[in-house]
Amino acid sequence: MIRAVLRPQGPYSLRLSGRLASDACRVVSDGTFRSTIRVDGRLERVQASQRVDGAIVVAADSEAGVEHVRFALGLEDDHSEFLREFANDPLLRETLKQVRGLRPMRTGTVAQSLLRAVAGQLILAKRARQIERAIIRATTPQLDGLHAAPTCAELARFSPAELARFGLGARRASALIRLCRSVELETLKRHPTHAVARRLERERGLGPWSVGVVCLEGLGRYERGLARDLGLVKLASALRGRWVEAEETDVLLAPYGDWGGLASVYLLAGHGRGLIPLPDGRLAA
Repeated sequence: MIRAVLRPQGPYSLRLSGRLASDACRVVSDGTFRSTIRVDGRLERVQASQRVDGAIVVAADSEAGVEHVRFALGLEDDHSEFLREFANDPLLRETLKQVRGLRPMRTGTVAQSLLRAVAGQLILAKRARQIERAIIRATTPQLDGLHAAPTCAELARFSPAELARFGLGARRASALIRLCRSVELETLKRHPTHAVARRLERERGLGPWSVGVVCLEGLGRYERGLARDLGLVKLASALRGRWVEAEETDVLLAPYGDWGGLASVYLLAGHGRGLIPLPDGRLAA
């Protein structure tokens, strides 16, 4: 067993970042992160917790496990510039004060982020996670109750009809299988975000939200994120005083430029906590 102490670059809170982040491959509870990963064909356990001084203490079976934690938690992806640049932003000002240590957690594989992206289209988040969890449990090996993140090869073995048994729609299942069979998704980490987004947007069944999930949670990029999320639709509707269409929420993210993906996470967090002011002085909730 290896123990390592990692220092996050910039403000970071494991407790904030891990809220609602548990899935079939990891559990985040009481400020502790636990996950099962694959290293050289074998399964390993990794665990991490945060000390009072902000350092992350990692317990792993190998150095690869320590590196997994570093990437999964986004410890080296300092977002201090985002916090400084938008400290006085009318929508995010209060949110950035209260949840400044929030960073989106990354999936164990890019293939898992794609599964999450297609499972989450047009349905409630709880149901989407149930579908994702069921597919992973039927696909990958487990250790201590947590499964390894799925690979392209494992997901590509399914047919659309087989995935439909887990609740995944035919069009979404076809998009998932087609990409897993034609692209080794892990190689997307070597390409710039705009190139990855263009490639994914060519696929039938993948829209801006799905592409954002892959970029944000699979690749660990802050430029693209949860565009046109239902939560953003509700926020924009509250701000405008009328129900808006999903594409109208693009204007919410436009001011944040290359930080748009991270901004989507903070807007949703602020909206959920009632921290975003509305034109009439109320707070969006």
